[in-house]
Amino acid sequence: MPIIPDEKDWTWVLSAPCPECGFDAVTVTPSTVPGTVLNMLPRWRAVLRREGASVRPDEHTWSPLEYACHVRDVFSLFDQRLNLMLREDDAHFANWDQDNAAIDGGYANSDPAEVAAQLAAEGEQIANSFAAVREEEWPRTGVRSNGSTFTVLTFAQYFLHDVVHHLHDVDG
Repeated sequence: MPIIPDEKDWTWVLSAPCPECGFDAVTVTPSTVPGTVLNMLPRWRAVLRREGASVRPDEHTWSPLEYACHVRDVFSLFDQRLNLMLREDDAHFANWDQDNAAIDGGYANSDPAEVAAQLAAEGEQIANSFAAVREEEWPRTGVRSNGSTFTVLTFAQYFLHDVVHHLHDVDG
């Protein structure tokens, strides 16, 4: 079943609450990310224990398992990018095609128990990385391959929306 690639620029969530999931970026700082991520991990584990977690609701929407694989990879990718921003001035991020990652990573055929363990480990890792960010580092910058520029603060907000929104996707 083909998934229609999501080519939207979601950076608008930095300036307005998301009408779908209710996320409001202004409530997020790098120091609030760790607790939020850690509090979501049990909910993701519960999603992956559901009967039918690998079943797509329709031919154009990822299954809860595929969303969990994506979030696991988002945790890892954003952790790498956060650490790059903290090490390099005006860090540049390579392009990441989430749809190709889903195909190449075999998201649809993954083992839910393995994904739950991996997602928890990656979630704990990025929570620790955000917990180590000092307030004077919040203005450091990074640039996405499409030219979108983030500070560590806006990067934290953008990151957290992705994770919150996808939990909303599988709960909704």
